This record gives sequence, C-alpha cells and structure tokens, in this order.
Amino acid sequence: MEKRRMIWIVVIAGLVAGLAYIRLAPSDVSRWHRPVGAAENVTGDGWAARVIPAADGLLSDLNQVMLALPRTELLAGSVGDGRLTYVTRSKVIGFPDYTTIEQDGNQIKLYARLRFGRSDMGVNAARLERVLESVRAKRAKS
Repeated sequence: MEKRRMIWIVVIAGLVAGLAYIRLAPSDVSRWHRPVGAAENVTGDGWAARVIPAADGLLSDLNQVMLALPRTELLAGSVGDGRLTYVTRSKVIGFPDYTTIEQDGNQIKLYARLRFGRSDMGVNAARLERVLESVRAKRAKS
C-alpha cells in the first residue's frame, strides 16, 4: 500500500511541476518576436496565419484589439516599429500562445502559434478571426 501511495505522490508532484513550468516559464523575446516572413491565409496544426491589405492606422487598431483580449499582453515591439508580439494565456492552465502582427509594405501579416504541444484545437485561428472581425467592425463604425 505504501508503494502505491508513493507512486501517486510522485505522479501528482510531476503534474504540479509541469503545470507550474507552463505557467511560469519566461518568454524568450528573441525566439518569439521575429519577422513573420512569407505568409498566406492558412491554418496549421497549432498555428494560423492571415494576411490583409495595409491601411492607414490599421496596425494601431489591431494593437488596440489585441490588448483588449483577455489574458493578453504585449511581449515586444510597437506600432512605430511595425511589428508587435503578444502573449495570450489560456484561462485555466495558462498555456501561452504567441501572436505576431507586422506591417510588411502594403500587407499586414498576423501569425499566431502555440508554445507547448502540437495542436491548439483551432484556438489561434479563432483568435485571429475574432481580432480581424473586431477591427472590421470598429472601422465600419468610423
């Protein structure tokens, strides 16, 4: 009986340590805040990319919408730099997803991806679609 209890203690301690690492692991700016590069409107397993035509003030609008998302903060960059990278954490466990938005000439590229795991179950694509819809609605009111 004692051996079984020790196994459970080790398993639970491992789970707690893993969850703590996911929640507390620092974000390496040099790893996540990079140029998007070639992009197209596509969704992969654990990531999504969108490309839209640039317009005056659009990067600023995208920044405002991203910062209004729950559990989202700016990791690096600025509108003036033309590239911004955000961290959005899941509600319960705090899994980090990274979204980079950059203006590249007459295009704005959005690239969202997970840090841990292989599949995000469409979360990053859905976030990008919500952001784009919010910006469209905001601009339609103006």
